[in-house]
Amino acid sequence: MDKIWLVIQREYVSRVKKKSFLLVTLLTPLIFPAIMGVFVWIALEEEDNQALRIIEVVDDNKLFFLESSEQYAFSFSDLSSEKAKKLVQDGDRYGFLHIPEFDIEDPSGISFYGEENPSMSLISYLENNLRKKIEEQRLFESGIDPKIINDVRTKVAIKSITLDDEGTETVSDATVNYAIGFVAGILIYMFIFIYGNQIMQGVIEEKSSRIVEILVSSLKPFQLMLGKIIGIAGVGLTQLLIWIVLIGTLTTIVTGFLGMQMPQQQAMELANPELAQGLAQNTDMGDILLVLSGINYIQIVLSFVFYFLGGYLLYGALFAAIGSAVDAPSDAQQFMLPVTIPLIVAYMGLFVFVLNDPNSTTSFWLSVVPLTSPIAMMGRVSYGVPIWELMLSMGLLIVGFLFTTWVAGKIYRIGILMHGTKPSYKTLWKWIKTNN
Repeated sequence: MDKIWLVIQREYVSRVKKKSFLLVTLLTPLIFPAIMGVFVWIALEEEDNQALRIIEVVDDNKLFFLESSEQYAFSFSDLSSEKAKKLVQDGDRYGFLHIPEFDIEDPSGISFYGEENPSMSLISYLENNLRKKIEEQRLFESGIDPKIINDVRTKVAIKSITLDDEGTETVSDATVNYAIGFVAGILIYMFIFIYGNQIMQGVIEEKSSRIVEILVSSLKPFQLMLGKIIGIAGVGLTQLLIWIVLIGTLTTIVTGFLGMQMPQQQAMELANPELAQGLAQNTDMGDILLVLSGINYIQIVLSFVFYFLGGYLLYGALFAAIGSAVDAPSDAQQFMLPVTIPLIVAYMGLFVFVLNDPNSTTSFWLSVVPLTSPIAMMGRVSYGVPIWELMLSMGLLIVGFLFTTWVAGKIYRIGILMHGTKPSYKTLWKWIKTNN
């Protein structure tokens, strides 16, 4: 155990002391908000400086009138299509919208002409406006006043409340749960790939420089592999904790500077009846804070740490095995596919199944199979998962880590001392079956 601890210390200290680690750790919490801020500033500047775009509209039906916006103005005329197109070509109009005569029951043939491809927002804006006008015309021809329909239309908002076995009611919101699951799942996916590759690269470098031959003279190959995996896991966890502290500190400073409270602080103050009564006057804010107060932050954080470490250790062993079996990074590509496919499946399943329906059968299996559970289960935790499913998933992940570590140890023990050969899958299988 002492030898493994020495390897863990070596891997941890050697990486934490690197300038690149310090730069990435300290700058990342600043870079992403800065990039987002620049994008928002550019978008606002473009919106302010953007010239009004005039669109020529030729309506052969003489029925439809489109309201202009801050960005687009509509000019209606009886010009022929050729003359309207000429206006676009000469730069006098941004685009030309042609509405031919059509059956009101089956509107078709509407075309937009422009010198450049129109944005999706423009096409959606035109389609929504025309759809509304066509619906109003159909109502009018049916003898129904469209104003009556507009007056009776009502916006309905459904509050989602979760009941537990004891009957306790918790206000929830799918958007908030989606955001938490999305961020947590993506972070685990990124960390597994980043630090898994660091393990593989480190093993390949030590093997090619023959340093490993000196190391295995004083400790077993399995001890070296396990120490390397745990040491780099400590680096990743340290980096994550620093990011959490920095982001939390920066958020507190910024919100304090702007005279605001953190959402968590506001949510905790909901226990104050006077505050709750005041928030009743602001329904939207009250609902948001009720949702935030109903989130089990402790369970989410503990689950994230467990699946972060469990997923990394499971895949880290496989990455270490790949690194020990090859002499150069280019040779590792053939063995990366079986390892990356489950990660890609979990990543795609997070969006296709888990976040859309966390209680579906597919979401359940993705969250309990060890190779996909670190990403998939974090997409479900914020929605609320039965404790038995969480325990089953965690138990299987531990078993999966032990199994992959055993398999990786078999490969690592032989492959780390092999040079000048390019092993195949058949060779790796022989190494796994070797008893000594």
